Amino acid sequence: MAADHFAELLRNRTNGRIEVRVAGAAQLGDDVAMLTGLRTGTLDMSVNSQGPASSLVPEIAALGLPFLFATSPAAYRLVDGPIGQELARRFEPLGLLLIGYWDNGIRHVTNSRRPIRVPDDLRGLKIRTPADPATIDTFQALGAATQQIAFSELYVGLQQGVVDGQENPLANIHSSKLYEVNRFISLTAHKWECSPVLVSRIARARIPDGDWRLILEAMKEAELFNRRLMQESDVALLAEFRANPSVAVNEADQAAFRAATAVVLDAWEKKPFGAFVRQVRNAATA
Repeated sequence: MAADHFAELLRNRTNGRIEVRVAGAAQLGDDVAMLTGLRTGTLDMSVNSQGPASSLVPEIAALGLPFLFATSPAAYRLVDGPIGQELARRFEPLGLLLIGYWDNGIRHVTNSRRPIRVPDDLRGLKIRTPADPATIDTFQALGAATQQIAFSELYVGLQQGVVDGQENPLANIHSSKLYEVNRFISLTAHKWECSPVLVSRIARARIPDGDWRLILEAMKEAELFNRRLMQESDVALLAEFRANPSVAVNEADQAAFRAATAVVLDAWEKKPFGAFVRQVRNAATA
């Protein structure tokens, strides 16, 4: 919806001179394939995923460390400031321009087996995670077995029992109907994740500066639109799930989860980019 809004803004403001063609649902390949397309110039722009983007700039995965942000607006303040600017600079030598941080939500756990109230409830479960090292480390610290499955294949993977559960914001759980095959929705709120908006430097070279300013202005509005929709959907969908007799929603003991995942934060400060991790942690708690 936000991508379509971005396209409409540019079309209206240029009387149709700039056309953005939106291709969703992995029509242009998965996130890794799209990153390659951006770098080779076969794709102009991608609303990508934080995990695959971290294969190029590992520091961006630090945004998804457990329990950094109590709310999405707290995360917005961080990525809209110096840390977000620093991350954008680290993409530039790779031929990518990071021009927006869309909200991919505060994330929760679903599964087909049982409510997840405390960390021990995850032991013995196979949990799908994105290809995001912070998420993988978090769930392994909680005692779950992790497996990476493309999001486009997740429903079938859950339906066939390849994995028992997964983690995503309520908006993604709803839009992909994951609740149909995972009736237990546990409100762990264990992390926030962004969707970095990346532009190919090859494409940027073809765009006059005046048009580039229009693109950046429209992207800022689309970013705000995305964030508003994600926050509104959290409220509306939680009420909808609670009212659905086929779905079981439960609160998780977040203090217990926070304590169990503290080792992940400490371990990440020992990575080669540990100074950046400390910077993120300090800014998140400021």
